[in-house]
Amino acid sequence: MATTGSIIRGIGQVALGAFLLTAGIGHMTRSRKEFRAQVPTWVPVDPDIVVVGSGIVEISLGTALVATWKQPARRRLGALVAAFFVAVFPGNIAQLVEHRDAFGLDTDRKRTLRLLGQPVLVAWAWATTRR
Repeated sequence: MATTGSIIRGIGQVALGAFLLTAGIGHMTRSRKEFRAQVPTWVPVDPDIVVVGSGIVEISLGTALVATWKQPARRRLGALVAAFFVAVFPGNIAQLVEHRDAFGLDTDRKRTLRLLGQPVLVAWAWATTRR
């Protein structure tokens, strides 16, 4: 029988999966230009390739979060999702340092506040995929 904690973790896992699926689809469609603004200028790859590649990763991770329920695969997936959020963090920092507007983040204050959201995403991935 499922406990209240496991039900809440499951809902959180599906919500995070939906979040990643939505973001990944946005990379390929309506938000592509906005996501390009987050690719650091020092990345030696065409920003569009980075955006499409990260979108594919987000769609894959989101799908996996919605579909993976057995341990230890679920725990490993959570670690992978957390690592992804850490890996894309330099893009968020670049957006601040390079003063690039995207997603309504048109001031340094807004861009700085957004940086605080990244640890929340890492914690979300860990918390929802543990026993």
